[in-house]
Amino acid sequence: MTAFEEIAHVADIPISVNVHLDCITMTIREVLALRAGAVIKTTRAAGENVAILVGGAPIGSGEIVIMEETVGVRITDFMEEG
Repeated sequence: MTAFEEIAHVADIPISVNVHLDCITMTIREVLALRAGAVIKTTRAAGENVAILVGGAPIGSGEIVIMEETVGVRITDFMEEG
């Protein structure tokens, strides 16, 4: 039996996948000034590596990519139990 077959009964349960893009410091004044549509500038650029987390645990890494007008993450390393 494959690993996927062993967990097939829970395969459709939604889980949160987080991508840690950046961590920046802002003043309280800057945070209070944020509104819908505001842009928070980061120090990261396309092509840089980011961590991919599930339930707070790292499961892999990827690189920031720009697709048309959308930012995405291309998985470059995926941790497999072994």
